[in-house]
Amino acid sequence: MRTLERTRPDLATFLRARREALSPADVGLPSGARRRTPGLRREEVAALAGVGLTWYTWLEQGRNIGVSATFLDSLARVLKLDAAERRHLFLLAHERLPVEPGKTWCVVPPLVTRLMHDLAPHPAYVLNLRWDVLTFNECADALFGFGAHPPDRRNMLWLLFTDALLHERFLNWEEQAPLMLSSFRRDFARATQEADIHDLVNELEQVSPEFKTWWRKHDVHAPCDGIRKLRIDGQTEPFEHTSLTVDEDRHLRLVVYARQQVQQM
Repeated sequence: MRTLERTRPDLATFLRARREALSPADVGLPSGARRRTPGLRREEVAALAGVGLTWYTWLEQGRNIGVSATFLDSLARVLKLDAAERRHLFLLAHERLPVEPGKTWCVVPPLVTRLMHDLAPHPAYVLNLRWDVLTFNECADALFGFGAHPPDRRNMLWLLFTDALLHERFLNWEEQAPLMLSSFRRDFARATQEADIHDLVNELEQVSPEFKTWWRKHDVHAPCDGIRKLRIDGQTEPFEHTSLTVDEDRHLRLVVYARQQVQQM
């Protein structure tokens, strides 16, 4: 059975520090008369979190009481914790951190963009959970023709099912496309609350019979990596490919292709 014995003092100190760092105005409360101590009062935090004052006081005093993930999530919102602080709270309380819903709107960090370009001559690009191609290097553009499309159509899934170049580029497209689609389904599940990812699926169902058929099979396979055969200038070339998570919240992936090395005997 898990115990908070070792982390209970740290949990108490962390909660007290975060409470004292907030003002009543931060949480929509009137400031009222001058306060003897900084920050919010314990009774204010307890009321906003929906728990009794005695119970919250015991928690902040480091007493031996249990907490639930639901309460910790509520407390994190009341105390205005950022993502890192929220994770720290759950670690101190020995609770599994609930999965945060994925976001489709993301900004690629400048360092990731620089590293992507430094990967040349290997084609590389960055996808979000919606599979929008947010940035790409020249090698990836030469291979997949991203630059020929307006930014709002630079979506790997859209191009896979609507672009003649990609249909020709992927050898045995009828085998590879459903596998890639099944990989996208995992990202769809993470960002299912986002309207734009539903818009993408709905539009593809209207324009691609293959997409509509395969999407409704609900297949889910292993992540997209390994060997992928591409058709280039009439020749078949095998590429190794993989994707690397490049942000802490797992919303962005750097996809890299490399021509398969021929092993010498």
